[in-house]
Amino acid sequence: MTASHKRGIASLSLRTEKWKEAVWAYFFLLPSAVLFSIFLFYPMIRSVYLSFHLTNPRGKVAMFVGLENFIDIFRTDAFFESLKVTALFMLYTVPTGIALSLLLAVLTHNKLRGMRAFQWVFSMPIVISVATGSAIWLLLFHPSVGMLNYFLSVAGIEPIRWLSDPRWALFSVSLMTIWMNTGFSYIVLLGGLKGISAEIYESATIDGASAWRTLRSITLPLLSPTFFFLSVVSMIGSFQAFGQVHILTKGGPTHATDVVVYSIYQEAFVNFQFGTASAKALVLFAILLLLTLIQFRFAEKKVHYQ
Repeated sequence: MTASHKRGIASLSLRTEKWKEAVWAYFFLLPSAVLFSIFLFYPMIRSVYLSFHLTNPRGKVAMFVGLENFIDIFRTDAFFESLKVTALFMLYTVPTGIALSLLLAVLTHNKLRGMRAFQWVFSMPIVISVATGSAIWLLLFHPSVGMLNYFLSVAGIEPIRWLSDPRWALFSVSLMTIWMNTGFSYIVLLGGLKGISAEIYESATIDGASAWRTLRSITLPLLSPTFFFLSVVSMIGSFQAFGQVHILTKGGPTHATDVVVYSIYQEAFVNFQFGTASAKALVLFAILLLLTLIQFRFAEKKVHYQ
């Protein structure tokens, strides 16, 4: 057997092995691909299809209207009002939630006795569902028997109509959302802090750096990848908020908490305008994509990867 013949057999055997590996890889990926197709790809394609049509109350396509659904969205002030409410909701929840989680993570990132108990308590909101958390805060916000108004009365302050006053409703939902998101952000930031080498802090202590200087010059720059990740995820999550709005306020009072996703829900399952709802969902997708690309384009430049 010649050397070239041996090389040909070896090359054929190598290609066969690679083919077998590829077959097994696709075989194991098949269940995930099926689930993604059913619950992600098909609904997305269906939404695109419905956005160009009018539908009857049963969701059946009645008429092709082209871009008319998208044009109608931008003709009305309701969509822009819901975008404004969503933007305010994002501004209330994202920076405050990350800052609060950072404060808690910095305070509990040490090996003092009892810190594990605090870490467990601050991580608890991550295991509480939106429905359960909303029910808890619904009791806290109760105008007559709620604990929040009780504490205000003890302090000599007039009770607040947390969920029925348009001036306070969005703030109240944001307050509950900040608490609900704190668990995830706290765990991520605590993990980021644990990833910073203790030798860096020891060197800073030897050089005489204060706690504030260490936080500003060492901790925050080294946590910038974590901040970037949390800002992107939290921004997307704030635009997708629905459960707490539906349970606490149902978009009211006077549309003060009518965020975009809740307006999509109202359009589809209350007004039975599935075409317009699909168009709104696609517009929301485009807005989220644009905001994410902007963050990657500009904010990532300030991220210091180790």
